[in-house]
Amino acid sequence: MNFKQKNIIPLLLTLFILASCASKNNQPQQGPPPPVPVTVAMVTSTNAVYYDQFPGTVNALDQINLTAQVSGYITGINFKDGQHVKKGQLLYSIDAQIYKANYNQAVADLQVQEANLAKAQQDANRYNELAKHDAIAKQQVDYANATLDATKKQVAAAQANVASVHSNVQFTNIYAPFTGTIGISQVKKGTAIVAGQTVLNTVSANNPIAVDFTVDQKNIYRFSELEQRKDDAKDSVFTIAFGSEVYPYPGKISFIDRAVDPQTGTIKVRLIFPNDKDMLKPGMNTSVRVKNTATKNATIIPHISVNEQLGEFSVYVLGDSSKVHQQKVDLGTTIGDSVIVKAGLKPGQKIVVQGIQNLHEGTVVKVGE
Repeated sequence: MNFKQKNIIPLLLTLFILASCASKNNQPQQGPPPPVPVTVAMVTSTNAVYYDQFPGTVNALDQINLTAQVSGYITGINFKDGQHVKKGQLLYSIDAQIYKANYNQAVADLQVQEANLAKAQQDANRYNELAKHDAIAKQQVDYANATLDATKKQVAAAQANVASVHSNVQFTNIYAPFTGTIGISQVKKGTAIVAGQTVLNTVSANNPIAVDFTVDQKNIYRFSELEQRKDDAKDSVFTIAFGSEVYPYPGKISFIDRAVDPQTGTIKVRLIFPNDKDMLKPGMNTSVRVKNTATKNATIIPHISVNEQLGEFSVYVLGDSSKVHQQKVDLGTTIGDSVIVKAGLKPGQKIVVQGIQNLHEGTVVKVGE
């Protein structure tokens, strides 16, 4: 390599560096991104009134499955399905011929034993009188007295048998155990039924009616206070809903169960509701609404301002220089389109309610009307 070649290489490198610097200086400078248009709302406070909701089940206060105490064939059905029945009303009749025949036989047996008793009594009286004058052997007197005792026991057994078969005759008629509503008959005339096994029907007392639900054990004190309150009959602390429809009559606490379920940590509460129009049916699922007025000066925000990620909730708070700060919040009960904030915000702060999808920590925003 000669002297000229050695000098050309540094020269070329110098020219390349100068050209690169000139190229960078000629590129246009990029400014900060434009502000993101958003809408904000003020964090406010209110004396919140809302409803805690619990899943509940409608149950009859009194309900019983009707079964017969004797077997036989159904000979009479004396009601209409779904009818309101009164206590003591005849509902079903069972063929009683065999039971009446057994009763007549038992009565005849009793009469025979009573006749034997009368004879044994006469013999015992006569022999005991003769024994006073030593006119009869003592052994005969003992036999007469023993026969009298045995006959008395036979009469007692016959009387018990008469009572038993007479009960069977009475059991051939089945009556309403209490006033209520009877369901659809499970048997028809001529159906053979088995004592204690065949379910004929179900009767339930539906007015008033119960609604059962469970609450966490930490709420026992609150519900115990509500149980002891002497509220007006029109008070609406306890209501029930079916979807968007709210039952028009409020209820009251009947009782709180005696113990907490150790497996679930919950306890059962029973409410009583009037059911004059028979709108509530046993077995219905409902939502129990318990009015909560305990929250004073609650902090509330629009629900649309909340951003959820991996089970955590946050909002964008408007700060100085029109920059937003992402703030984590602890949420409470939803009230309409708003939600209670337990922690993380204070009344008077401004939060973004529209445009949050375009934001991140420190984004500059432009507040729209």
